[in-house]
Amino acid sequence: MPAATDPLDFLSVDTMLSDEERDIRDTVRAFVRDRVVPEVGEWFEQGGLPRELVGELGKLGLLGMHLEGYGCAGTSATAYGLACLELEAGDSGIRSLVSVQGSLAMFAIHRWGSEEQKQEWLPRMAAGEAVGCFGLTEPDSGSDPGSMRTYARRDGEDWVLRGQKMWITNGSWADVAVVWARTDEGVRGFLVPKGTKGFTTRDIHRKMSLRASVTSELILDEVRLPASAMLPGATSLRGPLSCLNEARYGIVWGVAGAARACLEAALDYSTTRVQFGKPIAAFQIQQQKLATMALEVNRATLLSLHLGRLKDSGRLRPDHVSMGKLGNVNAALDVARNARQVLGANGITLEYPVMRHLTNLETVVTYEGTADVHALVIGGALTGIDAFR
Repeated sequence: MPAATDPLDFLSVDTMLSDEERDIRDTVRAFVRDRVVPEVGEWFEQGGLPRELVGELGKLGLLGMHLEGYGCAGTSATAYGLACLELEAGDSGIRSLVSVQGSLAMFAIHRWGSEEQKQEWLPRMAAGEAVGCFGLTEPDSGSDPGSMRTYARRDGEDWVLRGQKMWITNGSWADVAVVWARTDEGVRGFLVPKGTKGFTTRDIHRKMSLRASVTSELILDEVRLPASAMLPGATSLRGPLSCLNEARYGIVWGVAGAARACLEAALDYSTTRVQFGKPIAAFQIQQQKLATMALEVNRATLLSLHLGRLKDSGRLRPDHVSMGKLGNVNAALDVARNARQVLGANGITLEYPVMRHLTNLETVVTYEGTADVHALVIGGALTGIDAFR
């Protein structure tokens, strides 16, 4: 006979994973349960994270874990996705820290950097000894990165950068910023070490979402860099966009974890909260909410796993990732909103994870490509017509 139903894995996705994938998943889940969940409400309320968390994530091998060599774990894309799922079940800010470090900053150096740049930065970043950030978005350039104003000009053997980047995760923590700029030779990437003259950061406060995360502005005022600071392999927008696709893939998995955490909270609450003489889970309207949430959580997890298998086999396309991000983030938002209703007034407090996840997801639906942009990517793939220009 089949095993009894697991309310959090209704479709037995666990049976589709390898032993190694389950081991990685369980290790990250235990870390989140023991280290993150007990304190993340306080971190969220205070509006930050403990810096030592980076080293702890490095010791677990989670930073750049899907990259090969240079101290990186070299896991499968599916294993990386499972780690993102468990991290975001704790909080979107924790997964964002790992995504920006590994899929944006480290991936940019790994894919587009010189051997010297890789040797200098990747081992320390994998160990959590150095933090990276990724400077692409600007105050007036979000969905259209081609309109960026940050400019780099040649001055003898050096490059001089001037501009501003906005909404940069890990910004003020970063020991190195991967900064993208227009040049007369196309869009190029540059490694800007912390402390470089003219390079400053300013944290963004008063956020109502993604509070357990460091979000900053990068200011580049005639920043002079040697030629060796430029990423030699990237010569167009293809460079930063390839990095964004890596990060979006992690989001597809991550939000499934946030949705699962909300479902778990709703199940626990509804089976213990008694009204009218019985648990509220006994009422049909609550069971309908729970069934709908379980459907979306399992559908999102299955979609994530399918995209992971496509990525591991080299068949994943950017429009696949757009469909995953659009569908899974919207599904996770629906789950979180339903869970908030199940919990009633308790759903708005930090004693429960639901409102924290709900507000975080309102950021996730916007960053790494808004829902509208991903809808247009999918529409373009379906029709062959580009709606952006």
